[in-house]
Amino acid sequence: MTIQNNNGALSGIKVIDLTRVLSGPFCTMLLADMGAEVIKIEPPKGDNVRNQGDMIDGYSSYFAQFNRNKKSVILDLYKASDKEILKSLLSDADVVVENFKAGVFAKMGFDDQALKSINPRLVNASVNGFGSKGEMSERPAFDFIAQALSGFMSLNGTEDSGPMRAAMPISDLVAGLYCSFGIVCALQSRVKSNKGQRVESSLTSGLISMMAYLSSESFVKGTTPKKSGNNHPILAPYGLFKSSDGEVAVAPASDKFCSIFLECINLTNLLNQKIYKDNENRMKNRVSLNNIINERMKEQTSDYWIKKLNDAGCPAAKVASLPEALNSQLIKDTEMVISTSGPEGRKIKMTGFPLKLSETPAQLYRSPPLLGEHTKEILEAIKK
Repeated sequence: MTIQNNNGALSGIKVIDLTRVLSGPFCTMLLADMGAEVIKIEPPKGDNVRNQGDMIDGYSSYFAQFNRNKKSVILDLYKASDKEILKSLLSDADVVVENFKAGVFAKMGFDDQALKSINPRLVNASVNGFGSKGEMSERPAFDFIAQALSGFMSLNGTEDSGPMRAAMPISDLVAGLYCSFGIVCALQSRVKSNKGQRVESSLTSGLISMMAYLSSESFVKGTTPKKSGNNHPILAPYGLFKSSDGEVAVAPASDKFCSIFLECINLTNLLNQKIYKDNENRMKNRVSLNNIINERMKEQTSDYWIKKLNDAGCPAAKVASLPEALNSQLIKDTEMVISTSGPEGRKIKMTGFPLKLSETPAQLYRSPPLLGEHTKEILEAIKK
């Protein structure tokens, strides 16, 4: 993707980014992608992620993924002089984002009241582990801990497996996404009130909010939902089924689609049997139902079944590996892989923009910065 001029929906919004690692940088990346000027404040050694993940000639692709479209400024916030520089940056900023442990930013001299005195229009955003109140608020938090505490980890896998984490750092990403949404809401509110406000999201709260029908079931029954693996917790048949050359993911999400599915594989007679006639009975007898379906689908290839099911309107697909997905026609059509030139002209691939706006689209207009690349530019602007 060619680097373009920045004219996104958030163009003109200045964000001071004190975040590191993932949840906060993901939040501020989303703002930057939409045109905000994001000034990433880094300690002299830089964000830890600069030295993590796969490296491209000494440059972290992990860092690049979450810090595109940003400027980098080095400040040592243990020094009083650099704290004064930060205050100057905050005085005309629209947003400040931090993901320190709850209470740390306040102990540094930047509590809510201090920030209001510096800039009453400032949106003060925080991503933390467990919220800012309660006995757990000051505990250290990482994605793995949030997955464990939220109940999320306990629901993954099957009844025969132990607790299982999601492969990606899901709680960091959800919390960052919520924080960016909260910031945009606060900016819109400021249009009416001319006042900033505090925005907060947390790793655990974000995951809890995503529990969907699993939490509703727990509220009603007061019990722990059973782990269903690739099966659906409340629908049958639904999941991965064997073909002659692999597996097919099939998602018949209603009685209508169940009928279509069974008709496509010539098993509509099952609906005449009491044990399979409705979803409640199919759930009770899911093991035997899945066995029957697997035996039928083994008669043809995955491609055969996928075409037949999709042509009939029933969702079905192969299970793609990540490299297969990233190189698929779907990802090309949706422009979900982009690239930029990193330091010294290195080409760096990264995932694209999932949110599409017709008039003010997200853009890649600045390569991921070198550590402190924009310090001189930003500090000289303060002096003027």
